[in-house]
Amino acid sequence: MDLAVGSIVDGKVTGITKFGAFVALPEGKSGMVHISEVASSFVNDIKDFLQEGQEVKVKIIGIDQAGRINLSIKKAQAPQQGPGNFVPRQPRFSRPSAPRGRAAQPPKDPASMTFEDKLKAFMSDSETRQADVRHATDRKNGSRRRK
Repeated sequence: MDLAVGSIVDGKVTGITKFGAFVALPEGKSGMVHISEVASSFVNDIKDFLQEGQEVKVKIIGIDQAGRINLSIKKAQAPQQGPGNFVPRQPRFSRPSAPRGRAAQPPKDPASMTFEDKLKAFMSDSETRQADVRHATDRKNGSRRRK
């Protein structure tokens, strides 16, 4: 059996360190699974996931010039299918659909706009965004204008 990048092989955990686990592979070779490649969730202590002597399925993700073999357990597992597995990340600051105090205007077709119109729209949008950021940071810093 040839050990090539991308192949999935069976191995046996031979040693555990704080940064990963060493796995014995076929043909008398060994490789290392970095702690970030053990599970798809955060791994604080690798001993919560692996023990010495445990049989594991690993994917070869790299072989460097020195002949060291980098392995991954999480990439060797089939992706979990299900509706609840993917949670899209929400933006930190949600921008209102229309600027405050003004009615929403339908967007113009960019092909029919002149350069000046595009520049004017960009500057207006930029000023609105900067004002929103300044307003948010002023609130966080507690700074107020004093008379």
